[in-house]
Amino acid sequence: MLNALLSGEFDFISVIVYILSSLAVIFLTLPVHEFAHAFIADKLGDPTPRYQRRLTLNPFAHIDYIGALCILAVGFGWAKPVQVNSYNFKKPKWGMAAVAFAGPASNLIMAFISLALAKVAETFLVADWISYVILFFVGIAHINVALAVFNLIPIPPLDGSRILSAVLPDRIYYKIMQYEQYIYIALMVLLFATDILDGPIANATYSIIMGFCDILNLTPLWVISWLLLG
Repeated sequence: MLNALLSGEFDFISVIVYILSSLAVIFLTLPVHEFAHAFIADKLGDPTPRYQRRLTLNPFAHIDYIGALCILAVGFGWAKPVQVNSYNFKKPKWGMAAVAFAGPASNLIMAFISLALAKVAETFLVADWISYVILFFVGIAHINVALAVFNLIPIPPLDGSRILSAVLPDRIYYKIMQYEQYIYIALMVLLFATDILDGPIANATYSIIMGFCDILNLTPLWVISWLLLG
């Protein structure tokens, strides 16, 4: 994305829209995602997030600055993970699965709301500048869905692996978790040094976004415009 911006392929306002959408994700989406983890954990009986002051929407409690820079640079990043003690849950495996699912679910909800706002703006498309407002909301939605799709991959330490733990036998899951650190390093290499994951993530993200557009009757052209920008 940075190369495209620096090359001058896009007008100044489009660049500002991209930056604003990314900042909205950093200061709104990522905090909501982590708050969702903390909130469900707290409700299920684990006070760890509350003690660590993560049960808040304050973005500065959740932001990982390297992950935030990645959002701005490549449209993808992360926040500081919420720590959870599964032994405080009545049913640890299902409790962890519920906590893990809360994050991606919050992303999908925010994406749908963002596209709904884009639809409202589209209804009042009477000036050129409104098209940039629509693109702003579509951008937020797209990054949200991409984050949800990525986090649902059943590979440690992503949320999908915690969800998978609810159905895997303990001996298999704990064996996998012994290598969590190495799996995470391999995942980062695949994500940033190769394009192996790009296609599946992009295809799943596009399908979900288009599904939301169909529900809201939002013109798909806005999604294509954002993909060209991103």
